[in-house]
Amino acid sequence: MNITKVFWYAIIICIAIVLWGAFFPDNLNDITASLTGVIADNFAWFYVLVILLLIGFGIYLMFSRFGDVKLGKDGDGPDFTLPAWFAMLFSAGMGIGLMFFSTAETISHAFISTPNAPPGSEQAIMESLQYTSLHWGLHGWGLYSVVGLVLAYFKFRIGAPGLISATLIPLFGEKHMRGIAGTLIDTLAVFATIVGVASTLGLGSAQINSGLTFLFDAPKAFWFQMIILAIATALFIISAWSGLGRGIKYLSTINMSLATVLIILLFIVGPSIYMIEMFLTTIGNYLTNIIHMSFDLKPTDLDHKDWLNDWTIFYWAWWISWAPFVGMFIARVSKGRTIKQFVAGVLLAPTVVTMIFFAVFGSAALRIENLGIAKLSELATDTVTFGMFEHYPLGTLLSILTIIVIAIFFITSADSATFVLGMFTTGGKLNPSNKVKITWGVILSAMAAIVMYSGGIEGFQNMLIIAALPLSFIVVLMVLSFYKTINKQM
Repeated sequence: MNITKVFWYAIIICIAIVLWGAFFPDNLNDITASLTGVIADNFAWFYVLVILLLIGFGIYLMFSRFGDVKLGKDGDGPDFTLPAWFAMLFSAGMGIGLMFFSTAETISHAFISTPNAPPGSEQAIMESLQYTSLHWGLHGWGLYSVVGLVLAYFKFRIGAPGLISATLIPLFGEKHMRGIAGTLIDTLAVFATIVGVASTLGLGSAQINSGLTFLFDAPKAFWFQMIILAIATALFIISAWSGLGRGIKYLSTINMSLATVLIILLFIVGPSIYMIEMFLTTIGNYLTNIIHMSFDLKPTDLDHKDWLNDWTIFYWAWWISWAPFVGMFIARVSKGRTIKQFVAGVLLAPTVVTMIFFAVFGSAALRIENLGIAKLSELATDTVTFGMFEHYPLGTLLSILTIIVIAIFFITSADSATFVLGMFTTGGKLNPSNKVKITWGVILSAMAAIVMYSGGIEGFQNMLIIAALPLSFIVVLMVLSFYKTINKQM
């Protein structure tokens, strides 16, 4: 299988975490929560600066003299059509999280835990979509675009291995990056990918279970979620076996089409004018306040600082910890595109699509709660979307379609992750063997099972925040290494 030391180190860490979560779930949550608190209190400012640095750097590259440089040799063309490319990068970068939080986060910011105003107030309702746009828009995709760009440039332009450590060779030399330092860096990237994707698979299984419970009165229980997870595992292993150009591409394209149908249907049966007004108002508020929101760390507003740590800082850490996985996958499918095309495609297009998605789902939910039709804020997070559908025409059809979209996002996220984990643990091979990908697929499912068994989603999310701290330093070094290299070549 041509596996490296990174594979074995990561396997050992995974086994340790599985055992820890299985036998001592409370201890896992307590220790990781304590470390997360320390990081949020002392490094929130650093996460903010890193995210903003990357957005600025990506925009600079679009309009700089490097904009027409190809991510590949001068004669290389794109491997995938524009729609297929966008579908794959969006599915890998968003996945289940978009479906899980689109209604629940909006309702939370408006009626439960608000960033600035009293819950339920007009300001809180208007700010709810504004802050979801902050959390899911330019900031996260700006990070993905730069990390993916650096990885694609070194892999396809320079000919380096598809590894995080390989991008740092211009700074630290081949000896160090081929040695223990490089191994530790790549192992950290693998660890962050495993924990992040396992948490997402846990969320997806829970939401599919909630949807089936709403529709068909299916049991909401651990054993039923295990059946869902087992079926999804079998499907994404089949997809992984079929390869990048078939399984992931086809499923991602189908899913984007189904998600588009879902949004259009909800827009038609929902409060359409209200959605349009909220969308346009949100764009205005987002663009007007983006600088303030980006830098606002609430140093004197202690009442809302916990909200900032629980939401904004958590998201910045989550995006950073996912950057190696999503960045590498986006890089893998972006050969032949120019830097300008790449940054525009990864930074701007997903941000617009995400804002539309939140505007439709979030506005539909806000309308229900604000008019007093139902208390969606009292529902469990994984149930809010289905609770909302009950109050609109075609609710059952919308719920069924949502379950299908979540399931395919589930498969494409896991499929993409197994592909990237295979690359990271086989020395950066562009097409890791099926045995390696399937091995990682089984491990991801085992980790997701532990998340659901122990109720340990909080502990795993905390581990993401912890892993994001060293990764944020690595990302900054990757940018410096990239700029040094491309500047020398130009």
